[in-house]
Amino acid sequence: MAPADREARILEGAVAFFADVGFEGGTRELAARLGITQPLLYRYFPSKEVLLDRVYQEVYLSRWNPQWEKWLTDRSRPLEKRLTAFYQDYAQVIMTYEWVRLFMFAGLKGLDFNARYIAFLRATVFDKVVLELRVDCGQEDTSPVRDEEVELVWGLHAAIYYLGVRRWIYRMPMPADLDRDIALRVSTFLGGFSRVYADA
Repeated sequence: MAPADREARILEGAVAFFADVGFEGGTRELAARLGITQPLLYRYFPSKEVLLDRVYQEVYLSRWNPQWEKWLTDRSRPLEKRLTAFYQDYAQVIMTYEWVRLFMFAGLKGLDFNARYIAFLRATVFDKVVLELRVDCGQEDTSPVRDEEVELVWGLHAAIYYLGVRRWIYRMPMPADLDRDIALRVSTFLGGFSRVYADA
């Protein structure tokens, strides 16, 4: 097998392995599952830390669609349509066995996956959405985004992410029509946000 193909196969196996057993799983067990020796594993990934960083890159960053940021800020479309389109598409990426379980295991293990990804989301999604929400409420306010505003966006984001938790952690059914469910959540969020923002 070509080295690049072998590396990709090991990484793919590592993603599946850690999603199954959590990050307590060792490289010896991973190598056994992959049918290779531990020294061969370390030839491609010199330490477990290096391997975990590649797992993070593979699952959380390589699957990110840069077009999403453009969708969110395209004011030629109503904000509700933009948010709905983003979250419907985003949900297809995050509501997988590996994505949800690795994120939960990382938090329980105290890895930095969660903090890194949340910082990434703040820069690429949350702050942008807050600015778009201000405009949608008739405020051309470009002052720094406040934590209180981000918390409101978090409420919508977390509600959608929780659907994946329901499926892959609790083994409970998801809504039959996920796109419709997301559209309703976005609509509900926007109605509440405009009222709260006006009061604030």
